Amino acid sequence: MAKFSDIIGQEQLKEHLQNAISMNKVSHAYIINGERSSGKEFIARIFAMALQCEKGGIEPCGECHSCKQALSDNQPDVIYISHEKPNTIGVEDIRNQINSDIGIKPYNSPRKIYIMNEGEKMTVQAQNALLKTLEEPPEYAVILILTTHVEALLPTILSRCVVLHMKPVPDALVKKYLMEELGVPDYKANICVAFARGNIGKAKLLASSEEFEKVKDEVITLVKYINDMEINEIVKAIKKINEYKFDVNDYLDILSVWYRDVLLYKATKDVNSLIFKDELQQIRKVADRSTYEGIEIIVNALQQAKRRLEANVNFDLTMELLLLTIKEN
Repeated sequence: MAKFSDIIGQEQLKEHLQNAISMNKVSHAYIINGERSSGKEFIARIFAMALQCEKGGIEPCGECHSCKQALSDNQPDVIYISHEKPNTIGVEDIRNQINSDIGIKPYNSPRKIYIMNEGEKMTVQAQNALLKTLEEPPEYAVILILTTHVEALLPTILSRCVVLHMKPVPDALVKKYLMEELGVPDYKANICVAFARGNIGKAKLLASSEEFEKVKDEVITLVKYINDMEINEIVKAIKKINEYKFDVNDYLDILSVWYRDVLLYKATKDVNSLIFKDELQQIRKVADRSTYEGIEIIVNALQQAKRRLEANVNFDLTMELLLLTIKEN
């Protein structure tokens, strides 16, 4: 599985890259921008394979020597940029792996392709070093920069690259993929789709994560009993959240979807639109005892908690404020 046709959604992006190949108008540098796990690296690999494929079509053949090498990560002219420091790509990384290497002609392929994941981690010095190469790249070079945060790149870098944005994949396609390709049951697929918000990699991750199931049950237990909890029990619950190796935003998303269900049920009594259908009794209970205003206060508090955590406000404090708001409303 490594063809453009294996990419779910992203029609415009696929079309752009395949047109570039068929019209022989491949740019020297591309930026693919999209959320974490959205499939940027998968797309970059397929594009690189197609560019180096000995059959020369707009899909990699998967059969030739170059494609086989690429499939086992051994294509000498497809280079993955690594970085020693986890949170930065430094000037030395760029100099050693791109600048000092790019002048050497490809071994046995028409092009030399560099794939850099987490491009947003480049320091300003690293970006300036890369800029020198982008200004006068050799004819055979293609640099693919994958990023979750295109705003972190200098305008001078952006102006020398073709910038392509990943789009959210329609929910129906994500659900179809989970059910048909991964055999995920209907009710579970609905929950994963709701949380993935068009991010196919995240949907896959959630579908196979036991931790997600545990966290989901934990959150629902918390909202069921929060009205009767003392402060020390709330503090205990927060400590538990901290133990999970889970992205806390996902925890907050579970709460958001829960209260979205409560609001929806309160307004429409429509069970079919609920994500947590299996928790109908509890949703009905919360909907009956809550006011619209109370639910709105909680939804706003969830957004506020996300913003605080992004701004590195203390986790325990943020969660305590949030859970007390939920308790009061």
